[in-house]
Amino acid sequence: MEEDAGKLVHEGPLAVPDATLVDFNRAGVPLIEIVGEPDLRSPEEAYAYLTHLKSVLTYTEVCDGNMEEGSLRCDANVSIREVGGPLGTRIELKNLNSFRNVERALRYEIARQEEIVRSGGQVLQETLLWTRRRGRPAPCGSKEEPTTTVTSPTRT
Repeated sequence: MEEDAGKLVHEGPLAVPDATLVDFNRAGVPLIEIVGEPDLRSPEEAYAYLTHLKSVLTYTEVCDGNMEEGSLRCDANVSIREVGGPLGTRIELKNLNSFRNVERALRYEIARQEEIVRSGGQVLQETLLWTRRRGRPAPCGSKEEPTTTVTSPTRT
């Protein structure tokens, strides 16, 4: 359990092109992070896992499960491998605000990694932000590489 540090807004009605807005409205709200084992084998299995998890969380009144409002969030890690081989390089997908976007992002990233490996390349570890509007991920700035941040006024 930890406290929410706030929300980064990369797209939507308040978004600014090539910038990230910071929404501190939820800062200090308790968060529970659930980390699953790396044993999901397909986007469909991830979708089923998340919908089941949401039903448990809403039934037990832990949260209302509204992803668009940030009550439930999902980041997904993707790595491919040869059958029976070790997991490959992990890519983290962030900003997944619906189960449908999780499924789309996983499909896209699996295909991207397969193409890289098939063409003899090497998948590099990175964090990507899923952009619903473009239907593909965009690189996220690393801690060593600052990004433009714009603070939005607090809304009530």
